Amino acid sequence: MITRLLTPLVDLFYPHCCAVCGTDLDLQSDKICIACEAVLPATQFHLFPDNPIEKIFWGRTKIAHAMAAYYYSQSSGIQQLIHQFKYKNRKDLAIYLGRKTGLMLIQTSWLYEIDAVIPVPLYHKKEKQRGYNQAQLLAAGIAEITGKPLDTSLLKRETYTNTQTRKGRVGRWSNVSTVFRATPAVQGMHLLLVDDVITTGATTEACSQALVNAGATVSIACLAYAWS
Repeated sequence: MITRLLTPLVDLFYPHCCAVCGTDLDLQSDKICIACEAVLPATQFHLFPDNPIEKIFWGRTKIAHAMAAYYYSQSSGIQQLIHQFKYKNRKDLAIYLGRKTGLMLIQTSWLYEIDAVIPVPLYHKKEKQRGYNQAQLLAAGIAEITGKPLDTSLLKRETYTNTQTRKGRVGRWSNVSTVFRATPAVQGMHLLLVDDVITTGATTEACSQALVNAGATVSIACLAYAWS
């Protein structure tokens, strides 16, 4: 229900020009022009087990499957898109990119295992300040394409944490290791955890561990992988 109501309404309120280069879009394009779409750096991780996203979590937390749709780098098209939906109120771009990620997920051999799609939660005060949770919008786009239910009630962020942007792996983990709580309802479920960017994986690991400790199986879908 959330997905059916949210995504069409968001699409109504944004200009029909390319979100990367600003050119007018033709009738075949939606949000991004054909030229910019062609150079978005897709990872193809969804087609390969033991991909770099899965390897991030080896020895850290138990993950069934993991993928990221795109590579993230500074000044790239995907970086511009993420900046716009996180800080410029372009909610439509998050849903659009969630749909693109969903189209990749339906090519996997494991999507049938998933019971529900859940976003990495924001602290409620931060979500109120921003007006939305970008991971939830990505998850809504994924749910729309895959037909899997979106559930925002299963995982909560209980405390506020400072920005992760300039922290290393240890700093990021110590910043988030105790802030998430899974509800008992997750026991026995296989959940697809959605986030925007994975760098060290600390936030995603903390969410996953909370879910696993509560009896869930976890797979991960991330929009972008910040690699070096």
